[in-house]
Amino acid sequence: MSGIPGTAVVQVTNLSSAVSSEQMRTLFGFLGDIEELRLYPPDNAPLSFSSKVCYIKYRDPSSVGVAQHLTNTVFIDRALIVVPCAEDD
Repeated sequence: MSGIPGTAVVQVTNLSSAVSSEQMRTLFGFLGDIEELRLYPPDNAPLSFSSKVCYIKYRDPSSVGVAQHLTNTVFIDRALIVVPCAEDD
């Protein structure tokens, strides 16, 4: 179901600047077992930004297709955009 065969990574964009990595882990953790989560800029960034981006790597690639269903879900104050992403760092 994901756009990139075999990928276990999703990119989540259009995130509110108020979102934390713990909130993202809680929301996307319901969809599958998270191996790694990276939020940019990180929670402890000294500067403020208008939006953030998050990369989530699941242990099971089938969770990517499920996560894509959260696209257009309003989280805090913005509609999420969830797309599969190639796994190269």
